[in-house]
Amino acid sequence: MNTQKLNLFIVDDNQLTVTGLRNYLEMKFGAYLNISTFLSGESVLKKIDNETNIVILDYYLPGENGNAVLASIKKINPKTEVIMLTSNEDVGVAIDSFRMGASDFVIKGDKSWKKISSLVLNVITYPIRLLVKEFGFSKFFAIFILTFIIMGIGVYFALRLMN
Repeated sequence: MNTQKLNLFIVDDNQLTVTGLRNYLEMKFGAYLNISTFLSGESVLKKIDNETNIVILDYYLPGENGNAVLASIKKINPKTEVIMLTSNEDVGVAIDSFRMGASDFVIKGDKSWKKISSLVLNVITYPIRLLVKEFGFSKFFAIFILTFIIMGIGVYFALRLMN
């Protein structure tokens, strides 16, 4: 049974970064993500819609400021999780990003992809964490319930197709 994949966009003007991060995330989460890549803020803004779940956004883009792109993304879809990825260590820039709606601010370096992986995992597992937090379910029971619901929906539609 197929579950709906989350849509993740990677925006960075460095093709090596885009390709490397895409391959890394596909290796870890391939079954859960549809990954699209963009080399500019302008190109990603043409594709942002209500189905865009996660954007990994470089702060330094040619002719553009990542925070300006972030603000535009949030206007189009306020629910999109935007993770800023940058070599800029300025605390003021990070604060501005958070004020504009960034979910996190990751400094490029040796462990940045691992940090991004952890943040993406948090988005993927949100329904489980919600059941645990709001209803006090154990993590395993929450996974069981969600699996049961998804399988039930699949069986329901399979039976409808047979009739």
